[in-house]
Amino acid sequence: MLNLHKDHKNLVLLAFVVFAALSIGVAIMPAYQMEEYQPIPGMKDLTAQERRGLSIYVSEGCVACHTQQVRNIEMDNIWGDRPSLASDYYYSKQRMDIWRQSPSLLGSERTGPDLTDIGNRQPSQDWHLLHLYNPRLVVEASVMPQYSWMFHKSDTSYVDSDAVTLPRSITQMKDSEVVVASQDALDLVAYLKSLQQFSFEDNEPPMNFIPALSKDGETAIGGSKKSEGAGLYQNNCAACHQVTGRGVKGAFPPLVGSIIVNDQNPEMLIKIILVGYDAREEYGVMPALGENLTDEDIKAIADHERSSWGNNAPEVPLETITRLRDSITNDRTL
Repeated sequence: MLNLHKDHKNLVLLAFVVFAALSIGVAIMPAYQMEEYQPIPGMKDLTAQERRGLSIYVSEGCVACHTQQVRNIEMDNIWGDRPSLASDYYYSKQRMDIWRQSPSLLGSERTGPDLTDIGNRQPSQDWHLLHLYNPRLVVEASVMPQYSWMFHKSDTSYVDSDAVTLPRSITQMKDSEVVVASQDALDLVAYLKSLQQFSFEDNEPPMNFIPALSKDGETAIGGSKKSEGAGLYQNNCAACHQVTGRGVKGAFPPLVGSIIVNDQNPEMLIKIILVGYDAREEYGVMPALGENLTDEDIKAIADHERSSWGNNAPEVPLETITRLRDSITNDRTL
């Protein structure tokens, strides 16, 4: 054994044995163990378009900057309602063939935000397309590269009626030109919108977050109502309306000085948050947030918007939100 470095045959044999052992322990056994997992009851498989989008997501190297894993520590609670489970990846981890396992989507770097639940956090197709075309249009400090090759310029007279175009005020095209999203861009956005963490609804999830500890070693308690509203706004609204509340010109309206936000009667603002808004052609469609937010969450967001960036309107009564939600639900059931 002392002369192993001089015995090239045994040295090569030892290297092969170590390599084989590591390959079995690190790659082969975990791959077969994953076959024991089943999808969570109620989960849906990816559609053909979403699976094409997954291939584009992999080929464009998105996994280098974005993770798809919510760890079981409290700081990851902003990325999902619960820690990720092996079953969450059942449909996206199907083998490509007998020899090849599909690429890992978990990632290890968060240069950009985690995408586990991006379909719920940002369900707007308009936002995703703008973000791909030029990320700095919707996130000023973004370091993400532009994916402008997924779009092409076209004369307005040759654009199909069902083509997805970007706002001319954003893309600074001539009156006779528009920027049209390619099929690759639409497929990638379809995949991103499909990334929605499966909810266990009334059932307790199999794993909970490990609470963070304060400096004195005790479990940290949630912050003030003001900071809670700011956090909910950041997670649900800031992507379009921006942290500053100024929006994106030609795409998403500003909240600073908004008549709707500052109205003494907050009902219009609450309805917009609950059911979304699509009444102005010059702006993108705002998705409904009522299904993902509780009445208390909506109150916190509305109060934050009505008391920030120079806005000065009274707090929203919780009873008003509950009444409007009930009336909207009743109207839909009639």
